[in-house]
Amino acid sequence: MPNDKVMIYIDGSNLYHSLNATHGRHQLDFSKFAAKLVGGRRLVRMYYYNAPVDQTKEPERYRGQQGFFSALRSVPYMELRLGRLVYRNWPNERPYEKGVDVKLATDMVVHGSQGNYDAAVLVSGDSDYADAVQAVKNFGLHVEVALLSSGASLLLREVADVAIDLTPEFLADCWR
Repeated sequence: MPNDKVMIYIDGSNLYHSLNATHGRHQLDFSKFAAKLVGGRRLVRMYYYNAPVDQTKEPERYRGQQGFFSALRSVPYMELRLGRLVYRNWPNERPYEKGVDVKLATDMVVHGSQGNYDAAVLVSGDSDYADAVQAVKNFGLHVEVALLSSGASLLLREVADVAIDLTPEFLADCWR
């Protein structure tokens, strides 16, 4: 519906790796991407979840990521929400994210419980979000999941009200 308020929740690492694996690129124009996801509805806010790289351990990757984060902060209605990277046995093992999925799920449920949106759009293929999606639906709100078919959770597709496939055709005018 045109007057519906929409909030978008983006699992940054999931989107980045899925886009690279499926499309061989990841440079989205997030304003265009949001407009496409929202359609004729009203965007309230868009959240991008990620974890910052440790500058002392990965200085080059850190600089690139900081440039990306700076660009995200300039996108209208976008907020960057950060968890953390845990470096165990570095550099023999890659770091892993902590707190990102929980932060996204908590925000989506809390904003839903406060009536901040009529529909949430979750950009992720991670089945760990299925319970949060169901919790939001239990408030009587709508949840759409935007995902890439490769590696996307069947459970997440089933629990969502609408599944949006991020096909090459869907993304065609969303690239930078």
